[in-house]
Amino acid sequence: MRVALGIEYDGRAFHGWQAQQPGVRTVQVALEAALARVADHPLRVVCAGRTDTGVHALGQVVHFDTEARRSERNWLLGANVHLPDDASVTWVRQVSDDFNARFSAVSRRYRYFILNRTARGAVLAGRVTWTHRPLDAERMHAAGQALVGEHDFSSYRALGCQAKSPVRTLHSLKVERRGDFVILSVHANAFLHHMVRNIAGVLMAIGRGDRPEDWAAEVLALRDRTLGGVTAPPHGLYFEQVEYPPEFGIPAPRLSGFPA
Repeated sequence: MRVALGIEYDGRAFHGWQAQQPGVRTVQVALEAALARVADHPLRVVCAGRTDTGVHALGQVVHFDTEARRSERNWLLGANVHLPDDASVTWVRQVSDDFNARFSAVSRRYRYFILNRTARGAVLAGRVTWTHRPLDAERMHAAGQALVGEHDFSSYRALGCQAKSPVRTLHSLKVERRGDFVILSVHANAFLHHMVRNIAGVLMAIGRGDRPEDWAAEVLALRDRTLGGVTAPPHGLYFEQVEYPPEFGIPAPRLSGFPA
């Protein structure tokens, strides 16, 4: 049968999502090892979107195939017994064989958290990006609206990005200030490698006043990553949610405990 699950993780001590050479700590390796203990056989998982080293997730979605018959409760509790403390399965559903965590997704949401104050953070160190220079959130929001819609995002993807096409549809982009935090929220059909971090880097330069407000649009039009801005650090980035057609019954993550 095919099983889907939601997982959240603190990315600080993981070398990203994807399994790499032996001995490298990744979320995929940890999750597959935990699920194998419950299933009593090796298995492979497919995720909705791979995350980089240091990037966090609140609503990552995964599917796997298994011959083991376990209740949804037993999958959840059993996996969490064997997962490290910085990763947790939050829900489990048996799904139809035509469900695919990656290819059935219709959109994805990320948030980027910036602690914007003179003093660096202690409690949130490694969980948010810190900058002491004042940011104009309204200016950042206005600049980011040029990126909404279907565009060639070549200037906003990593040089090593392996996606076949640089074209993505950004459904919405919002920048807002909440006290000492500036929060970037983005919603798109899919994202390119480093796309959100590169958007954050450009908007932060605009928010500091280092670049004019129309620079985000100028970078987009160049379609050349080498002429773009600095890639923002991974610490503030959260993979927030994946959305699917309602017939699959995939639950939305519960974000009541989300910082800020």
